[in-house]
Amino acid sequence: MELQILEVSQVNAYIKGLFDRDALLGQVCVQGELSNYKVYPSGHHYFTMKDAEGALRCVMFRSSAQSLRFRPASGMSVAAIGRIAVYPRDGAY
Repeated sequence: MELQILEVSQVNAYIKGLFDRDALLGQVCVQGELSNYKVYPSGHHYFTMKDAEGALRCVMFRSSAQSLRFRPASGMSVAAIGRIAVYPRDGAY
């Protein structure tokens, strides 16, 4: 079998397609502690959700953040519903 050479953007696009087709990742509830919570002037909220053994980098877009009924802060334990997706430009999920 010949090894196929891919560009970085091709790998990221391929992985994004896998994530986008996965039903579990399309709507998942994750429990963890908020860390590095920051609200940007755009209205988007950036933070990390973590537990004792791992971490997920997260973004909550302004449209969703507007319906929050509490003010999130680092150190809070929360359960969040969302989707796991790939941001191809940075190769981050």
